[in-house]
Amino acid sequence: MPNLPDVVLWSIPAFVLLTVLEMVTVRLHPDEDAAGYETKDAVTSVGMGLGSLVFDVLWKIPIVAIYTAVHELTPARVPVLWWTIPLMLLAQDFLYYWSHRGHHVIRILWACHVVHHSSRKFNLTTALRQPWTSLTVWPFYLPLIACGVHPAALAFCSSANLVYQFWVHTERIDKLPRPFEYVLNTPSHHRVHHASQGGYLDRNFGGILIIWDRLFGSFTAETERPVFGLTKNIGTYNPLRVATHEYAAIARDVRAARTWRERAGRVFRGPGWQPAAPRTAAPAPVPEPAG
Repeated sequence: MPNLPDVVLWSIPAFVLLTVLEMVTVRLHPDEDAAGYETKDAVTSVGMGLGSLVFDVLWKIPIVAIYTAVHELTPARVPVLWWTIPLMLLAQDFLYYWSHRGHHVIRILWACHVVHHSSRKFNLTTALRQPWTSLTVWPFYLPLIACGVHPAALAFCSSANLVYQFWVHTERIDKLPRPFEYVLNTPSHHRVHHASQGGYLDRNFGGILIIWDRLFGSFTAETERPVFGLTKNIGTYNPLRVATHEYAAIARDVRAARTWRERAGRVFRGPGWQPAAPRTAAPAPVPEPAG
């Protein structure tokens, strides 16, 4: 097993320091147009993050078992060397893009990811607002395991990707120089991703790199000021409701559906999908009076 550091654990002091620094700068130099901080919202975000750590431990048990079984079955092996780690990070980031995109366009996956978008604020505590049902993520990374990447190496790459994304959740950093904006996911790009305006919806899915969005047609640059949150905000700070509200909405829609086709659509189509209205028969023509 590769001996790789726990990137998230080592980054916790930096998370705390940067969050406090952001809070201080918001207080000393407020931006009236920025979403800023709200105590209840920040506490909810931190609570969701702490809860995700607990639930992720539970989900890791079956996921590690599956990954280990696949890794044992495949004859391929990717050694953990100084030059293979960047390649694994690149491959993981590519698969993260498709996982992230899938979690926006398939409703049952969105029910997991919507938690991260449920805040109407956008600050470093928003990065901590993580789902408690991340069991839907693991299938997207099976190709890496099948290609011989050790599960521990994948865990390292995923943690590095997660840690990178912490700093892009802020309004305190404007656009960076063009070369960085062209290649990397930045606060400007990620503000677009968290916005609820129509032109910004389902854009900028990249984790570390934004080049995947440029390649696959999902990139949008930040122009107008983003409005953060959901198209239909949930209006609650209850962590349990934040974690489960979309699953409850899916259950209500499935119960109310009239056909199996509609039930499947409510689960596997996009979050905003609606069944086509039934066609009404055209009224019969009124016969003209004789004579």
